[in-house]
Amino acid sequence: MRFSIFLLFTVFTFGQQTSKVDFKIVTGNIIVNAMDKKVSGTVKYLFEVKKTIDTIKIDGIKMTFSNVKINNKEVKFSNSGKTINLFEGFKTGKNTVAFNYEATPKQTMYFNCHFDCAQCDKTCLVPSAHELSGEGQVWTQGQGKYTSHWFPSFDDVNEKVIFNMNISFDKNYNVIANGVLKDVFPDKNKKIWKYEMQKPMSSYLLAIAIGDYVNKTVASISHIPLQLFIQPKDTAKFEATYRYSKEIFDYLEKEIGVKYPWQIYKQVPVEDFLYAGMENTSCTLFAQDYVVDEIGFNDRNYVNVNAHELAHQWFGNLVTAKSGKYHWLQEGFATYYALLAERQIFGDDYFYHQLYRSSLQLRNAAKTDTIPVMNEKASSLSFYQKGAWALHLIRETIGPKIFQKAITNYLKNYQYKNAETDDFLAEVRKVSNFDTETFKRVWLEEYHFRSDEANALLKKNEFMRTLFETQKMRLNPFEENKDRFLALLQSNVFYPVKTEIMYQIKDISFKDKKELLLLALQTNDVKVRQSVAEFTNEIPLEFKTNYETLLDDVSYDTREIAFMNLWKNFPESRSVYLAKAEKWIGGNDKSLRSLFLTFSIENQSPEKEKYYNELVDYTSPKYESSIRQNAIINALAINENDPIVLKNLVNATTHFKWQFTKFARDKIRELLVGGAKPQFQMIYQTLSEKEKTQLDKLLEEKK
Repeated sequence: MRFSIFLLFTVFTFGQQTSKVDFKIVTGNIIVNAMDKKVSGTVKYLFEVKKTIDTIKIDGIKMTFSNVKINNKEVKFSNSGKTINLFEGFKTGKNTVAFNYEATPKQTMYFNCHFDCAQCDKTCLVPSAHELSGEGQVWTQGQGKYTSHWFPSFDDVNEKVIFNMNISFDKNYNVIANGVLKDVFPDKNKKIWKYEMQKPMSSYLLAIAIGDYVNKTVASISHIPLQLFIQPKDTAKFEATYRYSKEIFDYLEKEIGVKYPWQIYKQVPVEDFLYAGMENTSCTLFAQDYVVDEIGFNDRNYVNVNAHELAHQWFGNLVTAKSGKYHWLQEGFATYYALLAERQIFGDDYFYHQLYRSSLQLRNAAKTDTIPVMNEKASSLSFYQKGAWALHLIRETIGPKIFQKAITNYLKNYQYKNAETDDFLAEVRKVSNFDTETFKRVWLEEYHFRSDEANALLKKNEFMRTLFETQKMRLNPFEENKDRFLALLQSNVFYPVKTEIMYQIKDISFKDKKELLLLALQTNDVKVRQSVAEFTNEIPLEFKTNYETLLDDVSYDTREIAFMNLWKNFPESRSVYLAKAEKWIGGNDKSLRSLFLTFSIENQSPEKEKYYNELVDYTSPKYESSIRQNAIINALAINENDPIVLKNLVNATTHFKWQFTKFARDKIRELLVGGAKPQFQMIYQTLSEKEKTQLDKLLEEKK
């Protein structure tokens, strides 16, 4: 998983249970009720009692249980609100337990309909509820919050089970889950999707995604089916979204040296996902923001997340860390192997530059972050990036072939099991003379980042040596650097050297740097041209035509930067720029469309009322949070008292995506400081009870 802090805590009581009881296989027959946001069904576990135990527990958060049978005989049980407790009817050896359950999950399973169902009394997961069908999705996110909120399972990652799931839902949708789809059969106005797995996994990796999807299947070199899903509305974005997917899969399987451990691999984009991606076993879910077109690919593509989540199928799913203390065995490994995959695609210079960027982050973070990698409270930066750097040090020291041998042995010896740091380091020692004790102490148990060692490894790359040399030129007068800058801009050196030059000359007079700017534009490199847009605040009239070419760049980010800079510098040409931007949409967040609407209104367009209404519409629950957030910011900048926008802002505080709710709460606080309390009081009676509760909390803060 990317860009999140997920700690895999092992509950002591369950640690005791796993040594005495081994749950083998589970079959879940479940019904997902999107209208009531509930899930229910029957569950049957096969388990083995290895040692005498008084009570066996299965996690189930705020669930109701009934018809509990052990070995086909009804038994008494207790429900703590967190677990179902079984205390009679089982014996040493193999047993079965079956029961009915029902849950209304407040987290982990998300019902995402984009409509205010409290007002319309319907859910868009029922096709007749709205004019547009397919507007709804249900998806799960088990790691960190635990699958036990929606399916009776195990919060202890050390309990690994083979999951077989039969899922009932509306026949007009597609239901995707872990494993191989064995059958789909009708059930009145629904269908039942029957999924099976062959190997065990930790419960947090169980997943469901429901929505309107189509898919394309390609085969890896090893004949593993790669099933790539997308919404019908996004089919034109399919190629750009999944670019290099097969290459990444084939490369990782070869580089890791262990065959992909599952029968199939699926990837599914979901809207308003909490993070970048999640490596559910054989079924990665990732954020809709990575569904991009040809232009969007240059701004924010799925390649790194794609490789990262795939690497987790080995590191995390096949071999799982025993506890949060060893979380780097998952995130550090996935981060590093994703970089290796990108190196295969984009080259050595890209690889070393990414390592360099993370080294700067780690060096700066170490000034205040004193928690080392091998600590369950370590930051995500430590788990991911420092973990990756630690692996890079080992690989560079012992060599790629010996490193691969250690990795292969590690994965094979602990496959479908759990491991800790010493288990991995023992495999390194078996194949090399690498000093694992010193490594463990200085890279994993100390919080300092070893910048000198990192820089020495970076300088093995010629591009990085050139970048370091160019950065040192910041100390020289421009006149001394100019000839070198000219030569570098006309060379084939990787783009960060050229963007560094643009940064260094940003405050130089236009007359002196004109030749360099023109050369930078002539590179036709997206990133170099973007740096011209970014670092040229004052645009002389003689450079206007050249700068305006940036409005046609294959980057939505560049277009936005250039548009706003030109708008500021040339008020007389604003109508020209608006005409240029009229058909722009931008990425998944509609950033360029919001920009066009906002600036058209500011420029007193004859259609400003129409444009304002469109902007306000984007603030509503009909849209994804990224679209809403852009629109809310722009609409409030135009009219901070608009009751519709304020109502939609309050609604945002009830959203399940924590990043969006934080934005909404902070924005309301800002408005309250500015004296907006009367405006919120005016809309109060139009709010739902849930919205009132959230607003009351914020109003109370200001008393």
